[in-house]
Parts: sequence; structure tokens; C-alpha cells
Amino acid sequence: MEKMIFNELNCSEEIKRAITDMGFTEATPIQALAIPVVMQGIDMVGLAQTGTGKTAAFGIPTIDKIDTTTKELQVLVLCPTRELAVQVSEEFEKLSKYKRNLEVLAVYGGDSMERQIRGLRRGAQIVVGTPGRVMDHMRRGTVKLGSLKVLILDEADEMLNMGFREDIEEIMSTIDQPVQKLLFSATMKKNILDIVKKHLKDPKMIKVENKELTTPNISQMYVEVKEQDKLEVMTRLIDMYNPKLSLIFCNTKSKVDEIEEKLLNKGYNISKIHGDMKQSVRSSVIQRFKQGNIKILIATDVAARGLDIDDVEMVFNFDVPQHEEHYVHRIGRTGRAGREGKAFTMVTGRQMRDLRDIMTYTKKKMKLHNIPTLKDVRKAKVKKFVDILQEDMKSDEFKKYLTIVEKMEEEGYSAKDIAAALLQRELNFTERDDVDMNPSASSSRSEDFERRRTPRTAGSSREEGMVRMFVNIGRDKNLKPEHLVRAIASEVGIPGRSIGAIDIYEKYTFVEVPEQYSNQVLEVMNKVKINGVRINVEVAQKKGTKRKRDFN
Repeated sequence: MEKMIFNELNCSEEIKRAITDMGFTEATPIQALAIPVVMQGIDMVGLAQTGTGKTAAFGIPTIDKIDTTTKELQVLVLCPTRELAVQVSEEFEKLSKYKRNLEVLAVYGGDSMERQIRGLRRGAQIVVGTPGRVMDHMRRGTVKLGSLKVLILDEADEMLNMGFREDIEEIMSTIDQPVQKLLFSATMKKNILDIVKKHLKDPKMIKVENKELTTPNISQMYVEVKEQDKLEVMTRLIDMYNPKLSLIFCNTKSKVDEIEEKLLNKGYNISKIHGDMKQSVRSSVIQRFKQGNIKILIATDVAARGLDIDDVEMVFNFDVPQHEEHYVHRIGRTGRAGREGKAFTMVTGRQMRDLRDIMTYTKKKMKLHNIPTLKDVRKAKVKKFVDILQEDMKSDEFKKYLTIVEKMEEEGYSAKDIAAALLQRELNFTERDDVDMNPSASSSRSEDFERRRTPRTAGSSREEGMVRMFVNIGRDKNLKPEHLVRAIASEVGIPGRSIGAIDIYEKYTFVEVPEQYSNQVLEVMNKVKINGVRINVEVAQKKGTKRKRDFN
């Protein structure tokens, strides 16, 4: 197929300027096939996977069809999810940035109806929305299709999978005038074919054949692991590779909630998005993730539809996806804009068949990744830190601290000891036994692993380098380990995963913290409330006793 250069397109100069600003020079295969057809004004069915540039394929040619002298609705795009609607509307805004008097508006559930109504009344020639919310506006009379020129169904297969068929049928049936209809889908199943036959007029069929559904710059791996060990294995992978941004996918909203809470308790910088959250909250979380203020985002498949963030370096399938298409969508969140990405799928023995089905579907083999040992994690952390140090030493900035080192040397400390102490504080390794998490290991090994991850029983001796603290509340105040970990991690700034054993009794609790943080814990935690109760924290003496110290 002959390459299409955007500057040679028969479109307005405003569109060409916007495309240049976006850094595009050459059209993708779907764009090269679709743009000339859409410009002709005929109906079209485009078959292509997500991430192939479909939005620009229909956005570039439809924007020039808008009559900016009127505020009437002229282009309607239907999308399966709120996130995709927002993404598509943002793409339209970028493409039309030099077009005067052209307004784009996204409408979707979970967002303020009043805000959307105000935007519609001001006049929006392009509306991008979910079928349900578009129907709500049609019933209110705030969306009128009498001047519509183009109707676009984006990811039509997903909309039908989500139960929007009736809404789509009703929207299309209310259009009386001739309208150009464009349908984009990853598959052409019977339900899609039914809509095409019923509502599209002699459509031009275009199809982008991908030998591989996933891009070659994504390293796809799987880790065979027992269900109860998934979280530990995943955190080891995160610690070892230290991705700039990473996404975790779960199959259910309840699992998203559960894993988010557990990772927060371990001190990871994580947040979540799923369908039960208000759209304003989800949008805020996504924006913070884009800006790098959140390092890990955990989501369901539907909530993550339309996420387009270039800096995602790693994707984790905590659950094996329930549909092969979902796998493609998930891992397509990394390796974007020519960057390298990694995708890990956590799989139990009984799920290997599902994994083979995914590999058959994508025509791509996944490599087995061994479960990282704690030694592997430590080695990777040290290497990364040493690399950073070596980079820092290429500039002269570090030399302003030499006087401090020289003064310490005069006091009898060697430069080697000073460096080792700094490494210890920075890397903060808590030594503990490694455990075999191979799925073929016996159940007793699995139970042993679980015991190591839960609070130890009363009277257990403290670990080396840890200080045992007494806290004056216990089960009588409904205290749980995660409450205490969250409070210490957030108030003192200790990584949650470095907090040691927690022994909760009826009216008091013991918790171990790294020795280097003990003074901070004593200074800060007496100002904190847990479950509405002001707590006292003191250094524990012997088993069952405490040092008398009153913070009130």
C-alpha cells in the first residue's frame, strides 16, 4: 500500500497545522485506507484493532465537514465507555485547535448533567458520548439530531458486548435525513453485521490485517504462581524493575479494591479506577497518573478503555483476562509511541489452557519469567542505585557535600563506612528468609509463606534492626493490621512493606518498625488518631511490658 503523507492530504490548512503540532507525518494503515473514503461522504465499515489510529482516521476528514457558521450538532460519535469518550473528544479538540468557532463536547454518565446541558445549549457541533447518556439528552431535548451529518460508532463490538444495542438502534432509527454512517470494530460478528445491514447504505468495507495483534516492542511474559502468592510475586517484579508508571488489571471491581488496599498498606504509590467510582474522581485519578503523581494504577477492563498514556512501562495482568480481546487492550497500554514495554500475566496451573488460547489468538508466544527471589530484587535495586550515583558523579554538584564527609572523616569515620551507611538508609533492605513460591511446591510451603506474611504470635522475638513499639489500642477499638500500617506509613513516611510484625491483643498492640525510624515514630504517632481514637506509642521493653511515657 502506498504511504500517505499528511501534508499531501486534500484537507484544510488548519487540520494540517494541528497534525504537525501533534507530531504526525505519515498515516497509519487504517488512516490511509479510511480518510479518502470518509472524505467521499459514503458509509464505511472499518475493521481494525485498538491503538491503530482510528480516531484520527475518522476525525481528520469529518472536522472539515463542519459548518462553523451554525452551532447545530453535526457530528455524533458513540463510544462504549466514559474514558474512551473523553479520549476521543480530546483528540478532536487537538485536531480542530486552529478551527475557529468549532466546539467539541463529551457527554457521559457519572458527569454533571447540568454542565453538559450548559455546553449543549452554548452550541457544540461535535458531540462524543456514551449511548446511554446521549439517549438521556435526546429525551430531554438537549441533543437534537435534525442537523446531523455524520454518525460514528467507535468500538461498536464493545458497545454491543456491554448491552448498548437497544440504545444504538433507537438513536440510529430517530435520524430522518440522509447521514453518513461510519462503524469501527475489531471484529465482525453477527450482531455487528445485523446493524450494518439494517442501518448502513452500501458501506465500503476496509480492513487492516495485522499479522500480530500486539506490537513487537512489548515483551510479553507470564509467571506461573499459586493464587495466594500472586501479590508477593507482583510486588517483587515491581521492586526489581522499578517502572516509571505501571498498570495492574483485575477482572472484578472487588478485586481492584482488595489489591489496592493491600498495596497501599505495603507503602506503594497506587490508586484505582473502576465503574463504581464517580467520573470526576476517576478523571482526577487518571490525570494524576498521567502527571506521574501516581506511579501505579489498578483498574478493570472497562474503566481502562481509552487510557492513552505514553509513559506506562509495565502492565500486570493480576487476573488472566476473561476474553482474548481484553488481553490485547490491556497490554496495548504500554509500548506506546515507539517506547519499549513489558507485560506480565500472573497465571495459576489450571489457567495455562486460557493462556495458550491467548497466545493462539495474538499469534505471539509469551516467555516464562521466573519468580524473582529476594536476592534478585536486592541485586536489581543496588544496580539501579549505583547507576544513579555514577550518573550524579558526572556532574560537580555532589562536591558541595565533600566538606561534610571530610568533617566526619576527621571524627574517625572512614569514607567507606559513610558510603555504606548511606546505602543502608537509602536501600533499606529488611532481611527475611526467601520462600519457594513455585506452583509445584507442596501446600505446606505455601502455608509457610502465608504465615510469614501475617502478624506473628505474641512473644515472638523481634527481628534484627527493628524496634518493638507498644500501642495503647487493640481489638477493643476494632484495630486491624492494615489500619496501623497505613497510619505509620502515611504519617511518618515509612514504606509500608518495611514495617515488621504486628501483634494485636484485646486492649493493646505491638508493632516492629525499622530502628532508623523509631524516633520519628515516637515523635509523630502520638498526634495521630486511628479509628477515631488518639493513640499513645512507646518503646516496648520486655514481653508484655512497656516503657512508661505519656504523650497526652
